[in-house]
Amino acid sequence: MIARQTAVATTFAPEHGFLVAFARDVRLAVRSKGEVIQALAFFVVVVSLFPLAIGPESVLLKRIAPGVVWVAALLSVLLTLPRILASDYADGTLDQLALSVYPLPAIMAGKIVAHWLMAGLPLALMSPLRGFQFGLESRELVVLYASLMLGTPVLSMIGAIGAALTIGVRGGSILLALLVLPLYIPVLIFGAGAVEQAMVGIDASANLSLLGAILLLGGLVVPFAVAVAVKISLD
Repeated sequence: MIARQTAVATTFAPEHGFLVAFARDVRLAVRSKGEVIQALAFFVVVVSLFPLAIGPESVLLKRIAPGVVWVAALLSVLLTLPRILASDYADGTLDQLALSVYPLPAIMAGKIVAHWLMAGLPLALMSPLRGFQFGLESRELVVLYASLMLGTPVLSMIGAIGAALTIGVRGGSILLALLVLPLYIPVLIFGAGAVEQAMVGIDASANLSLLGAILLLGGLVVPFAVAVAVKISLD
């Protein structure tokens, strides 16, 4: 009897719920590549338009580079936030997930990581190339890449909370943007500030450490907050 209970507990361990949700969302995102490509294309187009509009003045382009790249990344992630939960809510999958044997926070954690993998990671990987377009040097490009690697997961976490609170709400996309944009401001400040510090020769580790601390805290708290928000929205 004890062995059987142990086997059941192992079968439905929290990490299994994480893996199930993660694998499912990645598989769905790969099937609908258009949404992922659309967000990445938006990022590239927005960043590329600024040098064309401002002109070839290298000093000005370099000065605005951190803010431009970070705002473009933030808006690109914002475009993809509704699909974290909206499609699952529409077809009834979210109700089944909430009633499944797996812990709902583990399922939400898997969905958040899958969203970042498909929406945030490509932006971070492409950021050095976009930063080079503005004349950033190698050290500044490294800091830009590091800041986005630490900051884009936080954008997905905050966005998941907003998505959970607005599922099933008419005009939810606009409300979602209004909810999460003010919460994105600290991440934007620390991320762009790290690159600006590198540009003037100051050690950027303080801002990167703050982003890392926010990421760590969010990883511990956000899955539970999203699970609670989902249950509230479904009730």
